[in-house]
Amino acid sequence: MSESVPVRCPACRSERLYALPAWPCACGATVTPLVDGAAPPAVVVHRAWAEEWITLPCPRCARPAQWPHPELGCPCGTVLRLPVTGAAPADPGGAAPDTAPAPRPSPDSPGVRRNPHPLVIRTALDAVTATVLYLGALGFRDVRRADQRPTVGIGLAAPGLLALVDPSVRPASPRDVECLWLTAMTESARCAYFSLAGYADDARTGADRLGVPLFVLDLTGTPRPVNPAADTFDTDGA
Repeated sequence: MSESVPVRCPACRSERLYALPAWPCACGATVTPLVDGAAPPAVVVHRAWAEEWITLPCPRCARPAQWPHPELGCPCGTVLRLPVTGAAPADPGGAAPDTAPAPRPSPDSPGVRRNPHPLVIRTALDAVTATVLYLGALGFRDVRRADQRPTVGIGLAAPGLLALVDPSVRPASPRDVECLWLTAMTESARCAYFSLAGYADDARTGADRLGVPLFVLDLTGTPRPVNPAADTFDTDGA
């Protein structure tokens, strides 16, 4: 079970528990941020792309990677960005450096599509974290933010893959799907679309024609395939 830390909202003074994420490093270890409990969380008023990511080294192999900055949504409506001081030390019983990640379960195994680290989605960054964890479970290494910022949502990239996380409250349009597909084509990469609100009917039709995997993120952070290309993506992995 993930470790939880208490977080007090500076706006309403209520206290909530925040479950620390466990991000998958390519070496097979997990990267868990250390939250400074003595420092107050920052209130997110304006979004700045650079502030939504942190760079942390893996405590086992020391490989640095970018991860979503931990955030917590308070019931009062305030979004809190937690102060991070580094990564938690490696688990002595964890995987050794430079070992391959644990094998992914067979596609016929029960719960193969479950996110290995369930995460309640309250903010856009929660949706990104859930997608990163899911892609890591499928064998995609070095998942990071994409170099090109998409017109909608948040872009993620891994070797040979472009993924789009769309946390908006409107269903994705055909143009959204086609833009992802065109960008992936120019980079000779596969692509996958992850949406919170689902897809318009014509967006699904276009995705089926182009072979774009479509997933819907439920509120537990589990990506659900909604077209045949997504079923294949989930089965085959990286």
